[in-house]
Amino acid sequence: MNNNKFIPLSVPNLSLKILENIKETIETGWVSTGGRFIKEFEEKVAKYVGVEKAVSCQSGTAGLHLALRVMGIKPGDEVIVPTLAFIATVNPVKYMGAEPVFMDCDDTLCMDMDKLEEFLENECHFIDGKVINKKTKRQIKAVIVVHVFGNPANMEKLMKIKEKYNLKLIEDACEALGSYYKEGKYKGKFCGTIGDIGVYSFNANKIITTGGGGMVVSQNKELLNKVEHLSLQAKVDPLYFVHDEVGYNYRMTNIQAAFGVEQIDRLEEFIETKIRNYNLYKKEIENIEGLTLLPFREDTRPNYWFYSVVVDKEKYGIDRDELLKKLNGNNIQTRPLWRLIHKQKSYKENEAYKIEKAEFYERNVINLPCSSNLTEEDVEIVIKALKDIKDGEM
Repeated sequence: MNNNKFIPLSVPNLSLKILENIKETIETGWVSTGGRFIKEFEEKVAKYVGVEKAVSCQSGTAGLHLALRVMGIKPGDEVIVPTLAFIATVNPVKYMGAEPVFMDCDDTLCMDMDKLEEFLENECHFIDGKVINKKTKRQIKAVIVVHVFGNPANMEKLMKIKEKYNLKLIEDACEALGSYYKEGKYKGKFCGTIGDIGVYSFNANKIITTGGGGMVVSQNKELLNKVEHLSLQAKVDPLYFVHDEVGYNYRMTNIQAAFGVEQIDRLEEFIETKIRNYNLYKKEIENIEGLTLLPFREDTRPNYWFYSVVVDKEKYGIDRDELLKKLNGNNIQTRPLWRLIHKQKSYKENEAYKIEKAEFYERNVINLPCSSNLTEEDVEIVIKALKDIKDGEM
Protein backbone atom coordinates (compact mmCIF):
# COMPACT_ATOMS: atom_id res chain seq x y z
CA MET A 1 0.00 0.00 0.00
CA ASN A 2 1.26 3.47 -0.88
CA ASN A 3 -0.45 6.25 1.03
CA ASN A 4 -0.61 9.56 -0.84
CA LYS A 5 -2.30 11.47 1.96
CA PHE A 6 0.03 13.02 4.55
CA ILE A 7 -1.13 12.17 8.08
CA PRO A 8 0.66 14.37 10.62
CA LEU A 9 1.54 13.29 14.15
CA SER A 10 -0.15 16.07 16.13
CA VAL A 11 -1.35 19.36 14.66
CA PRO A 12 -3.68 22.13 15.87
CA ASN A 13 -7.44 21.86 15.46
CA LEU A 14 -8.31 25.46 14.65
CA SER A 15 -11.60 27.14 13.83
CA LEU A 16 -12.11 30.23 11.70
CA LYS A 17 -14.20 31.59 14.59
CA ILE A 18 -10.87 32.65 16.08
CA LEU A 19 -10.60 35.27 13.31
CA GLU A 20 -13.18 37.49 15.03
CA ASN A 21 -11.01 37.57 18.14
CA ILE A 22 -7.85 38.28 16.13
CA LYS A 23 -9.67 41.05 14.25
CA GLU A 24 -10.54 42.67 17.57
CA THR A 25 -6.92 42.60 18.76
CA ILE A 26 -5.84 44.33 15.54
CA GLU A 27 -8.62 46.92 15.56
CA THR A 28 -8.02 47.85 19.19
CA GLY A 29 -4.23 47.67 18.96
CA TRP A 30 -4.08 45.26 21.91
CA VAL A 31 -1.72 42.75 20.32
CA SER A 32 0.97 42.49 23.00
CA THR A 33 0.93 41.66 26.74
CA GLY A 34 -2.22 43.58 27.57
CA GLY A 35 -5.84 43.19 26.49
CA ARG A 36 -9.10 41.58 27.52
CA PHE A 37 -8.47 38.13 26.06
CA ILE A 38 -5.60 37.44 28.48
CA LYS A 39 -7.80 37.85 31.54
CA GLU A 40 -10.67 35.97 29.90
CA PHE A 41 -8.43 33.04 28.99
CA GLU A 42 -6.92 32.89 32.46
CA GLU A 43 -10.40 32.86 34.00
CA LYS A 44 -11.62 30.13 31.65
CA VAL A 45 -8.65 27.85 32.40
CA ALA A 46 -8.99 28.45 36.15
CA LYS A 47 -12.69 27.61 36.05
CA TYR A 48 -12.11 24.50 33.91
CA VAL A 49 -9.48 22.97 36.23
CA GLY A 50 -11.19 24.13 39.43
CA VAL A 51 -8.79 26.72 40.86
CA GLU A 52 -9.40 30.33 41.86
CA LYS A 53 -6.71 31.84 39.69
CA ALA A 54 -4.46 31.05 36.72
CA VAL A 55 -1.56 33.13 35.38
CA SER A 56 -0.66 33.07 31.70
CA CYS A 57 2.88 33.10 30.35
CA GLN A 58 4.82 32.79 27.10
CA SER A 59 5.39 29.02 27.22
CA GLY A 60 5.27 25.97 29.43
CA THR A 61 9.04 26.35 29.85
CA ALA A 62 8.59 29.92 31.11
CA GLY A 63 5.92 28.65 33.50
CA LEU A 64 8.29 26.03 34.93
CA HIS A 65 11.02 28.65 35.31
CA LEU A 66 8.64 30.93 37.22
CA ALA A 67 7.45 28.01 39.35
CA LEU A 68 11.00 27.11 40.39
CA ARG A 69 11.72 30.76 41.16
CA VAL A 70 8.71 31.22 43.45
CA MET A 71 9.40 27.81 45.06
CA GLY A 72 12.69 29.26 46.28
CA ILE A 73 15.07 27.07 44.27
CA LYS A 74 18.58 28.50 44.55
CA PRO A 75 21.98 27.85 42.93
CA GLY A 76 23.45 24.64 44.32
CA ASP A 77 20.08 23.10 45.21
CA GLU A 78 18.95 19.84 43.65
CA VAL A 79 15.60 19.04 42.04
CA ILE A 80 14.41 15.50 41.32
CA VAL A 81 13.16 15.16 37.73
CA PRO A 82 12.21 12.38 35.29
CA THR A 83 14.69 11.36 32.62
CA LEU A 84 11.82 10.38 30.32
CA ALA A 85 10.37 13.77 29.40
CA PHE A 86 10.93 16.57 26.94
CA ILE A 87 14.11 18.44 27.84
CA ALA A 88 12.14 21.65 28.56
CA THR A 89 11.04 20.05 31.84
CA VAL A 90 14.61 20.07 33.12
CA ASN A 91 16.30 23.08 31.49
CA PRO A 92 14.64 25.57 33.90
CA VAL A 93 16.35 23.76 36.80
CA LYS A 94 19.65 24.78 35.22
CA TYR A 95 18.34 28.32 34.63
CA MET A 96 18.11 28.59 38.42
CA GLY A 97 21.69 27.38 38.89
CA ALA A 98 20.36 24.20 40.48
CA GLU A 99 21.12 20.59 39.49
CA PRO A 100 18.71 17.83 38.44
CA VAL A 101 18.70 14.29 39.83
CA PHE A 102 17.14 11.90 37.31
CA MET A 103 14.51 9.26 38.11
CA ASP A 104 13.30 6.27 36.13
CA CYS A 105 9.77 5.79 34.79
CA ASP A 106 7.25 3.04 35.47
CA ASP A 107 4.97 1.40 32.90
CA THR A 108 2.79 4.52 32.67
CA LEU A 109 5.90 6.37 31.37
CA CYS A 110 5.54 8.67 34.40
CA MET A 111 8.02 8.84 37.29
CA ASP A 112 8.53 5.61 39.23
CA MET A 113 7.35 6.55 42.73
CA ASP A 114 8.73 3.35 44.28
CA LYS A 115 12.22 4.19 43.06
CA LEU A 116 11.79 7.79 44.16
CA GLU A 117 10.92 6.64 47.66
CA GLU A 118 13.81 4.14 47.65
CA PHE A 119 16.23 6.88 46.57
CA LEU A 120 15.11 9.27 49.31
CA GLU A 121 15.28 6.54 51.97
CA ASN A 122 18.61 5.00 50.98
CA GLU A 123 20.61 7.68 49.19
CA CYS A 124 19.69 10.72 51.28
CA HIS A 125 19.78 12.00 54.86
CA PHE A 126 16.68 13.71 56.26
CA ILE A 127 17.92 16.19 58.84
CA ASP A 128 15.97 19.07 60.42
CA GLY A 129 13.34 18.95 57.69
CA LYS A 130 15.93 18.97 54.87
CA VAL A 131 16.77 16.23 52.38
CA ILE A 132 20.54 16.00 51.83
CA ASN A 133 21.91 13.90 48.99
CA LYS A 134 24.57 11.62 50.52
CA LYS A 135 26.59 11.54 47.31
CA THR A 136 26.66 15.27 46.43
CA LYS A 137 26.02 16.76 49.90
CA ARG A 138 23.53 19.13 48.28
CA GLN A 139 20.01 19.82 49.52
CA ILE A 140 17.18 18.34 47.45
CA LYS A 141 14.40 20.91 47.60
CA ALA A 142 11.81 19.88 45.05
CA VAL A 143 10.39 17.32 42.67
CA ILE A 144 9.10 18.02 39.17
CA VAL A 145 6.64 15.33 38.07
CA VAL A 146 5.49 15.07 34.45
CA HIS A 147 2.10 13.66 33.46
CA VAL A 148 3.59 12.08 30.34
CA PHE A 149 1.43 12.17 27.20
CA GLY A 150 -1.58 13.14 29.34
CA ASN A 151 -1.34 10.01 31.52
CA PRO A 152 -1.74 11.12 35.16
CA ALA A 153 1.15 10.19 37.45
CA ASN A 154 0.63 8.44 40.79
CA MET A 155 -0.08 11.61 42.76
CA GLU A 156 -1.39 9.85 45.88
CA LYS A 157 1.95 8.21 46.48
CA LEU A 158 3.91 11.28 45.42
CA MET A 159 2.02 13.60 47.77
CA LYS A 160 2.76 11.27 50.69
CA ILE A 161 6.45 11.35 49.76
CA LYS A 162 6.35 15.14 49.42
CA GLU A 163 4.85 15.55 52.88
CA LYS A 164 7.15 12.98 54.52
CA TYR A 165 10.30 14.63 53.18
CA ASN A 166 9.13 18.26 53.20
CA LEU A 167 9.69 18.71 49.47
CA LYS A 168 8.22 21.27 47.08
CA LEU A 169 6.22 19.73 44.22
CA ILE A 170 5.82 21.16 40.74
CA GLU A 171 3.48 19.41 38.31
CA ASP A 172 4.52 19.63 34.70
CA ALA A 173 1.05 19.12 33.26
CA CYS A 174 2.04 20.65 29.92
CA GLU A 175 0.73 17.57 28.10
CA ALA A 176 -2.14 16.87 30.47
CA LEU A 177 -4.70 19.68 30.32
CA GLY A 178 -8.05 17.93 30.79
CA SER A 179 -6.69 14.84 32.57
CA TYR A 180 -8.16 14.16 36.01
CA TYR A 181 -8.47 11.46 38.67
CA LYS A 182 -11.69 9.42 38.91
CA GLU A 183 -10.91 7.53 42.13
CA GLY A 184 -8.98 7.85 45.37
CA LYS A 185 -8.02 10.83 47.48
CA TYR A 186 -7.83 13.18 44.50
CA LYS A 187 -11.05 12.12 42.78
CA GLY A 188 -12.24 14.96 40.56
CA LYS A 189 -8.91 16.81 40.74
CA PHE A 190 -7.18 17.82 37.52
CA CYS A 191 -3.52 17.20 36.80
CA GLY A 192 -1.66 20.38 37.67
CA THR A 193 -3.87 21.32 40.64
CA ILE A 194 -2.62 18.90 43.33
CA GLY A 195 1.02 19.82 43.99
CA ASP A 196 2.28 23.23 45.09
CA ILE A 197 2.10 24.59 41.56
CA GLY A 198 1.17 23.29 38.10
CA VAL A 199 2.06 24.31 34.56
CA TYR A 200 0.26 23.83 31.22
CA SER A 201 1.52 24.38 27.68
CA PHE A 202 -0.35 25.62 24.61
CA ASN A 203 2.35 24.87 22.06
CA ALA A 204 1.07 24.06 18.57
CA ASN A 205 1.16 20.28 19.14
CA LYS A 206 -0.72 20.34 22.47
CA ILE A 207 -4.38 19.42 22.91
CA ILE A 208 -5.36 23.09 22.69
CA THR A 209 -3.04 25.74 21.30
CA THR A 210 -2.33 29.44 21.39
CA GLY A 211 0.61 29.02 19.01
CA GLY A 212 2.97 29.28 21.95
CA GLY A 213 1.96 30.11 25.48
CA GLY A 214 1.54 28.50 28.87
CA MET A 215 -0.41 28.78 32.12
CA VAL A 216 0.54 28.46 35.78
CA VAL A 217 -2.03 27.32 38.35
CA SER A 218 -2.04 26.73 42.09
CA GLN A 219 -4.36 26.50 45.06
CA ASN A 220 -1.98 29.03 46.68
CA LYS A 221 -2.94 32.52 45.45
CA GLU A 222 0.09 34.10 47.11
CA LEU A 223 2.38 31.96 44.96
CA LEU A 224 0.43 32.88 41.84
CA ASN A 225 0.60 36.58 42.66
CA LYS A 226 4.39 36.22 42.80
CA VAL A 227 4.38 34.37 39.46
CA GLU A 228 2.30 37.14 37.89
CA HIS A 229 4.55 39.86 39.33
CA LEU A 230 7.73 38.21 38.02
CA SER A 231 6.17 37.55 34.59
CA LEU A 232 5.59 41.31 34.20
CA GLN A 233 9.21 42.33 34.85
CA ALA A 234 8.53 42.71 38.60
CA LYS A 235 7.10 46.18 37.99
CA VAL A 236 5.64 47.89 41.06
CA ASP A 237 5.06 51.33 39.53
CA PRO A 238 3.94 51.20 35.90
CA LEU A 239 4.10 54.97 35.46
CA TYR A 240 7.63 55.57 36.73
CA PHE A 241 8.99 52.10 35.82
CA VAL A 242 9.95 50.99 39.30
CA HIS A 243 10.92 47.31 39.63
CA ASP A 244 11.52 45.67 43.00
CA GLU A 245 13.46 42.59 41.80
CA VAL A 246 14.72 40.86 38.65
CA GLY A 247 11.70 39.83 36.60
CA TYR A 248 11.01 38.40 33.16
CA ASN A 249 9.18 39.31 29.97
CA TYR A 250 7.06 36.17 30.28
CA ARG A 251 3.48 37.43 29.91
CA MET A 252 1.24 35.84 27.28
CA THR A 253 0.19 38.13 24.42
CA ASN A 254 -3.40 39.14 23.77
CA ILE A 255 -3.22 37.54 20.31
CA GLN A 256 -2.23 34.20 21.86
CA ALA A 257 -5.03 34.48 24.40
CA ALA A 258 -7.48 35.31 21.58
CA PHE A 259 -6.79 31.79 20.28
CA GLY A 260 -7.05 30.32 23.75
CA VAL A 261 -10.51 31.59 24.69
CA GLU A 262 -11.97 29.79 21.67
CA GLN A 263 -9.82 26.67 22.00
CA ILE A 264 -10.62 26.00 25.70
CA ASP A 265 -14.34 25.89 24.87
CA ARG A 266 -13.64 22.97 22.50
CA LEU A 267 -11.34 21.00 24.79
CA GLU A 268 -13.88 18.36 25.83
CA GLU A 269 -14.86 17.87 22.19
CA PHE A 270 -11.17 17.32 21.34
CA ILE A 271 -10.80 14.78 24.15
CA GLU A 272 -13.90 12.88 22.96
CA THR A 273 -12.31 12.56 19.51
CA LYS A 274 -9.02 11.43 21.01
CA ILE A 275 -10.77 8.76 23.09
CA ARG A 276 -12.66 7.51 20.02
CA ASN A 277 -9.48 7.29 17.95
CA TYR A 278 -7.50 5.67 20.76
CA ASN A 279 -10.17 2.96 21.03
CA LEU A 280 -10.11 2.43 17.25
CA TYR A 281 -6.35 1.94 17.37
CA LYS A 282 -6.63 -0.31 20.43
CA LYS A 283 -9.18 -2.64 18.86
CA GLU A 284 -7.04 -3.25 15.77
CA ILE A 285 -3.54 -3.16 17.29
CA GLU A 286 -4.53 -5.89 19.78
CA ASN A 287 -4.67 -8.19 16.74
CA ILE A 288 -1.21 -7.26 15.39
CA GLU A 289 1.37 -9.54 16.98
CA GLY A 290 4.42 -7.64 18.20
CA LEU A 291 2.68 -4.29 18.77
CA THR A 292 1.25 -3.13 22.11
CA LEU A 293 -0.67 0.11 22.49
CA LEU A 294 0.24 1.46 25.92
CA PRO A 295 -2.80 1.86 28.20
CA PHE A 296 -3.73 4.91 30.23
CA ARG A 297 -4.43 4.61 33.95
CA GLU A 298 -7.91 3.18 34.53
CA ASP A 299 -8.55 5.21 37.70
CA THR A 300 -8.25 8.44 35.70
CA ARG A 301 -9.87 10.29 32.82
CA PRO A 302 -6.79 11.15 30.75
CA ASN A 303 -6.86 13.55 27.83
CA TYR A 304 -5.33 10.85 25.58
CA TRP A 305 -2.88 13.37 24.15
CA PHE A 306 -0.40 10.94 22.59
CA TYR A 307 -0.76 7.29 21.59
CA SER A 308 2.33 5.17 22.27
CA VAL A 309 3.02 1.74 20.81
CA VAL A 310 5.73 -0.68 22.01
CA VAL A 311 7.37 -2.59 19.15
CA ASP A 312 8.60 -6.14 19.85
CA LYS A 313 11.09 -6.83 17.05
CA GLU A 314 11.04 -10.62 17.53
CA LYS A 315 7.26 -10.84 17.12
CA TYR A 316 6.63 -7.94 14.72
CA GLY A 317 9.51 -8.73 12.39
CA ILE A 318 11.28 -5.36 12.35
CA ASP A 319 12.45 -3.04 15.09
CA ARG A 320 11.06 0.34 16.13
CA ASP A 321 13.54 2.36 14.05
CA GLU A 322 12.79 0.45 10.86
CA LEU A 323 9.05 0.90 11.49
CA LEU A 324 9.61 4.64 11.96
CA LYS A 325 11.36 4.85 8.59
CA LYS A 326 8.69 2.89 6.77
CA LEU A 327 5.76 4.87 8.19
CA ASN A 328 7.38 8.27 7.69
CA GLY A 329 8.39 7.24 4.21
CA ASN A 330 4.75 6.47 3.52
CA ASN A 331 3.42 9.92 4.56
CA ILE A 332 2.46 8.77 8.08
CA GLN A 333 4.30 11.02 10.52
CA THR A 334 5.48 9.10 13.57
CA ARG A 335 8.07 9.85 16.23
CA PRO A 336 10.16 7.97 18.78
CA LEU A 337 10.27 8.95 22.44
CA TRP A 338 12.62 11.73 23.39
CA ARG A 339 16.28 10.92 23.97
CA LEU A 340 16.50 10.38 27.73
CA ILE A 341 17.61 13.61 29.35
CA HIS A 342 20.33 12.11 31.56
CA LYS A 343 22.09 11.05 28.33
CA GLN A 344 21.96 14.52 26.78
CA LYS A 345 25.25 16.42 26.52
CA SER A 346 24.35 19.05 29.15
CA TYR A 347 23.27 16.48 31.76
CA LYS A 348 25.70 13.56 31.48
CA GLU A 349 27.46 14.57 34.69
CA ASN A 350 24.25 14.68 36.74
CA GLU A 351 23.11 11.84 38.98
CA ALA A 352 20.72 9.31 37.43
CA TYR A 353 19.23 6.72 39.79
CA LYS A 354 18.76 3.16 38.48
CA ILE A 355 17.42 4.11 35.05
CA GLU A 356 16.07 0.88 33.55
CA LYS A 357 12.50 1.00 32.23
CA ALA A 358 13.05 4.39 30.62
CA GLU A 359 15.88 2.82 28.60
CA PHE A 360 13.54 0.07 27.38
CA TYR A 361 10.78 2.47 26.37
CA GLU A 362 13.22 4.87 24.71
CA ARG A 363 14.38 2.03 22.43
CA ASN A 364 11.00 0.51 21.64
CA VAL A 365 8.21 3.11 21.64
CA ILE A 366 6.73 4.79 18.58
CA ASN A 367 4.07 7.53 18.75
CA LEU A 368 1.25 7.30 16.21
CA PRO A 369 -0.78 10.15 14.65
CA CYS A 370 -3.18 11.49 17.28
CA SER A 371 -4.43 14.95 16.27
CA SER A 372 -7.89 15.88 17.51
CA ASN A 373 -8.96 16.39 13.88
CA LEU A 374 -7.74 12.90 12.90
CA THR A 375 -10.55 11.10 11.06
CA GLU A 376 -11.57 7.46 11.34
CA GLU A 377 -10.35 7.06 7.75
CA ASP A 378 -6.92 8.38 8.82
CA VAL A 379 -6.77 5.88 11.68
CA GLU A 380 -7.68 3.07 9.28
CA ILE A 381 -4.87 4.12 6.92
CA VAL A 382 -2.35 4.00 9.78
CA ILE A 383 -3.59 0.60 10.97
CA LYS A 384 -3.48 -0.84 7.43
CA ALA A 385 0.10 0.40 7.10
CA LEU A 386 1.05 -1.30 10.39
CA LYS A 387 -0.46 -4.58 9.14
CA ASP A 388 1.08 -4.30 5.67
CA ILE A 389 4.54 -3.65 7.10
CA LYS A 390 4.28 -6.71 9.32
CA ASP A 391 3.16 -8.79 6.35
CA GLY A 392 6.09 -7.51 4.27
CA GLU A 393 3.82 -5.68 1.83
CA MET A 394 5.37 -2.25 2.40
